[in-house]
Amino acid sequence: MQYAKNILETIGNTPLVKLNKVTAEVDALVLAKVETFNPGNSAKDRMALKMIEDAEADGRLKPGGTIIEGTSGNTGMGLALAAIVKGYKLICVISDKQSKEKMDILRAVGAKVVVCPTDVEPTDPRSYYSVSKRLAEETPNGWYVNQYDNPSNTQANYEQTGPEIWEQTDGKITHFIVGVGTGGTISGIAKYLKEKNPNIKIWGVDTYGSVFKKYHETGIFDENEIYSYITEGIGEDILPKNVDFSLIDGFTKVTDKDAAVYTRKIALEEGIFVGNSSGAAIKGLLQLKDQFKPDDVVVVLFHDSGSRYVGKIFNDDWMRERGFLEDEITKAEDLIKDHLDKPLVVVRTEELVSHAIERMRKYKISQIPVIDVNGFAGSVDESDLFQAFIADKDVADRPIREVMGKPYPVVKLGTPVEEVSKLISKDNQAVLVDLGNNKYHIITKHDIINSIK
Repeated sequence: MQYAKNILETIGNTPLVKLNKVTAEVDALVLAKVETFNPGNSAKDRMALKMIEDAEADGRLKPGGTIIEGTSGNTGMGLALAAIVKGYKLICVISDKQSKEKMDILRAVGAKVVVCPTDVEPTDPRSYYSVSKRLAEETPNGWYVNQYDNPSNTQANYEQTGPEIWEQTDGKITHFIVGVGTGGTISGIAKYLKEKNPNIKIWGVDTYGSVFKKYHETGIFDENEIYSYITEGIGEDILPKNVDFSLIDGFTKVTDKDAAVYTRKIALEEGIFVGNSSGAAIKGLLQLKDQFKPDDVVVVLFHDSGSRYVGKIFNDDWMRERGFLEDEITKAEDLIKDHLDKPLVVVRTEELVSHAIERMRKYKISQIPVIDVNGFAGSVDESDLFQAFIADKDVADRPIREVMGKPYPVVKLGTPVEEVSKLISKDNQAVLVDLGNNKYHIITKHDIINSIK
C-alpha cells in the first residue's frame, strides 16, 4: 500500500506546468511551478515545516509550546498543519489588508488570529512585526518564528524547491522568476540553481510601495518608496535577512492593478486557479520578455491558491471599486451604471443654504443641482459654499438662489465620455445625464477620474 503517514509527508514534489495562452507573446518555453499542490495550498508549507523541525532540533521549540508568527496567511497555514500533527498551539498575527478567506482558513485549522493595521511603520507597536515579537515574549513556552530572518526559510527552498526545478527541467532552466516577500523562496532556489549553473538568471518581482528594486539597484533604502499597496504576499518595507540580493540578477515592479488582472487571466486562460502574487509574477515575466531567446526555459513560481482571494481578486465588485476591471467605458451611461440605483439629490431655490450643506454631509457628495417649478435652475458646489461662508458667516440662513451657480449641462446616455469630460471644468463641476421620463443622474469629475484605466 502507498500512503503518507501524515499530511506533512505530502509537502513538495509539486508539478511543473507549461503555460500557453497567458504567455503567448513570450518567445521561449515558459513553465509554472504550481505550489498550490502542497497540502496547505502554498509554497510556504515547505519552509514552515523546516523552520519548526530546526527549532525542535536545537531546543528553541519545546513540547507543548506555542508558535507565534506574523504572516500574510500562507506561512500561517503551513505552520498550522505542522502544529496540528506535532501538537503545538499557534498564534498568527496578520495585517488587515489580507483577505478574509486567509483569516477564516487559519481559524479553521485551529490558529488564533490577531489582526493588526497595515498602514503603520514596522517599528510601530501596532505593526504585525512588533505585535508578533511582543506576544512571543509574553507567551509562556512561546517561540517566535520570524520567517523574514529565519535561515531555515531559505534552506528549505535550497534543499527542496531548487532541486525539484533542476530535475524537472533536466537542468535546462535558463531563467527563474518569482515574487519576493520574505526572500526565502527566491534566495534558496537561486543559491541551488546558480551552484548548478552560474549563468541561470534570477529575476525578482516587486510591487510599487516596496523597497526591493531600488535597494538592489542603488544600495539605498529609500523610505520615500514605502507606501500602502494592495498586492498580497510580495514586497516589503523592511530588508529581510533572507533576501540575498547578491543572488538576484534584477527586479521588475508590477502595479496592483496588473497583478490583479493577470491573476484572473491565469485562471481564465490556463485553468490554473492561483493567487495574487502569481498574477504579479506573470506580468513581471511579460515585462521581461525581451530578455528571453527561443531556446530558453523560463520557470515562474506560482505561490498560492486563488481560493484565498475569492472575496477580492475574483470578486467583480471589489475589482470594479478599485478600477481594476477592464470594463470598456465609452459613453455617459457607462460612467453611471454602477450607481444608477441611487436617487439624484437636489435642493430647491428657496431652501436655505444649511439644507444643502446637510444633504452634502448626509450623502457624502460635493455637488447638488438646484431646481424650481420649471426644472433645473442652478447648482451648488461645496467649494462655492465655502467661499460664500468666508464672505458671509450668516450664509447658512440665506436662500439657495442667492448663492447658486449656473445649471449643470445636460447630456444624453449615449454621449461619448470625451464630450462629457470637456464639459467639466473649474467653473463647472458636474454634468447631468437625461435618463428619460423626466429622470436624471449626475456625473462628477470623480466619475471621470475613476474611469481612467
